[in-house]
This record gives sequence, C-alpha cells and structure tokens, in this order.
Amino acid sequence: MKALVLAGGSGTRLRPITHTSAKQLVPVANKPVLFYGLEAIAEAGIREVGLVVGDTRAEIEAAVGDGSAFGLEVTYLRQEAPLGLAHGVLIARDYLGDDDFVMYLGDNFVVGGITGLVDRFTRDRPAAQIMLTRVADPRQFGVAELDADGRVVGLEEKPASPKSDLALVGVYLFSPAVHAAVAELKPSWRGELEITDAIQWLLEEGLRVESSVISGYWKDTGNVPDMLEVNRLVLESLDPETLGRVDASELIGRVRVEAGAVVERSRLVGPVIVGSGAVVRDSYVGPYTSIGAGCAVTRSEVEYSILMPRASIDGVGRIEQSLIGHDAEVTRAPDTPRAHRLVLGDHSKVQICP
Repeated sequence: MKALVLAGGSGTRLRPITHTSAKQLVPVANKPVLFYGLEAIAEAGIREVGLVVGDTRAEIEAAVGDGSAFGLEVTYLRQEAPLGLAHGVLIARDYLGDDDFVMYLGDNFVVGGITGLVDRFTRDRPAAQIMLTRVADPRQFGVAELDADGRVVGLEEKPASPKSDLALVGVYLFSPAVHAAVAELKPSWRGELEITDAIQWLLEEGLRVESSVISGYWKDTGNVPDMLEVNRLVLESLDPETLGRVDASELIGRVRVEAGAVVERSRLVGPVIVGSGAVVRDSYVGPYTSIGAGCAVTRSEVEYSILMPRASIDGVGRIEQSLIGHDAEVTRAPDTPRAHRLVLGDHSKVQICP
C-alpha cells in the first residue's frame, strides 16, 4: 500500500499567514500539522508516499525532504492548480499504479492515527473505505448518507440541504478501482473534481464502499479557531521537561522548555511549550500556548495562542486566541483595550497600546 498526501491547497481561510507560508506547515505544539499525518502514515506501516504540492512546493520540500526523517520514501507530485481532491488522484495515476492507497489531506488532524483503518481495509478489501464524523453544520463538508443497516448509499459535496450530519474525514482508502471513477468525472459547480463524486460512481457501479463513524477527534485545520483548538488538544498530552535555562520563574503544570530557550522572571502556566532559542522575560504565558523557536516574549501576557518562529511580543498587556506569523513584531502603542485578538502574517509589525 502507498499513501497519497495532498498538500497543494492555497489556504485561503488562513490568510494572511498563508500568503507567505504553506498552510500544512503552520505549527501545532511547535510541529507542522503536516508532520502529524506523515507520522501516522509511517506508524501504519506504509513507506511509499506521493506528496502532491502546488505553489508552496519549495517550502514543503525543504521541511519534509526525502521523507527519511519519518521513515518514509517521499516522491513529490506537482499540481498546477488546486482543482479538487480527485484531481490529486488523477495526477498521481502513474505513481500509484495498481497499488491500494490511503489518501490523507495534509492539513487534517486525526487523533489515534490510521493503523486500525488500514488494517481493516487490508482485511475486508472494499473498493473504498471512508471515515465519518458527526458535525454541527454539514453544509461545509462532503456528506455521506447511510441506510438503516449503516451502509453508504450516497455522497454529496457541500450540499445546501444535507441528508445527514455525517461529514467525511480527510482520510480515505482506495483500491485501484477509483482510477476508473476519477477518469469519468466532470468538474462540479465549484469547478473541481470532487472525491465524493468518485466514491458515488463506485457505489453506482455496484462496488462496495465501507465506512466507520469515528468517535475520536478530527479537525480540518483550515482556519484559525480550528488551528488553536488542535494546538490545545496536542498540548493536553505534553510531557513537562526543562531543557533550557529557567531563572527566578514559576513553572506550573505541564510546561516544556526546549534546549537553548531562556525563561527569566516569568510565570508559565501549562500546558505551554517554549521552543529552542526562545526568550520569555518578565512575562506571563498562560495555558495552551506554543512559543516557537527563536521567539521573544518580553513584559507581556499571552494565552491560548500560537507564536510561529522568531515572532516577538514586547510590552503588551495581554494577547489571547491569536496566531502570530514568522518574524512578526507586536509592540506597545498608547490607548488600547487590555485584551487583543490577532492574526498576523509573516514579517508583520503591529503597535499595541499598553
């Protein structure tokens, strides 16, 4: 079995961060979200991975390399434009050959990995196997309809009137039969080749499509609130450790200070991670905060936020529920409320009142 990881999307819902960064590389607990998917694939015993990339290919390739760091063999597949999930399968046809494969969306996060899903597929050999989860607003997702016996009888992409609340999770398993389905597709009303249409084609051809409703955690990290929520979830299992220097400071709960980081005259209430080379001085860092490598937090308060590498916050009363990009600078300015909510693109400079 091979894996096909889709990382060619433009990440419009995470702008301005994604004007200069691949959405799949936005960090969760100081590790790119894409890496969690690659690790899950490796844990499932899969070694060959086709990584579909677009305009951010250079950045993703620099981060992932040849895949050996994950125990994988990665082949890069260029997608000229994000024309749908099924289009990713179409351009990977030669790479996939006649092998079964798991398709994993590079900005999705699934707790518990995919090993059980892969084992079930290998045992039962359906034409396709999908994961489903109940969502509050299924109109934003691909939606599956099940019959009274729990069998998949229909699928629809982002329907105006959903027939169920069961959304497709961004992990799919396919036999080579899917290639015939993809070859028959026409662009949807969104101008994309929809994977839901390909699975519907398999159903209409009388092929077996299995599903499982997951009770665990899944998130599409395509927007800031979901990214912060996934960061919170990962930090919940953080192992506390002090590898850097901590002086005249109080560390409460699950706090990890990476090697080379410095914490001085500060109070950190976990779960919190402070990346290598970061400096926290005369500050308060509250729960569910990830401070990236090389960041600087000085005379400030920050909570429930993600600071990407080399961001700096200086003299700010309080920041919360924020995603701050690479090399962004947040400094004091007169007359502002005590709490701020920010989404800053890379290299931004913002003045904030004390």
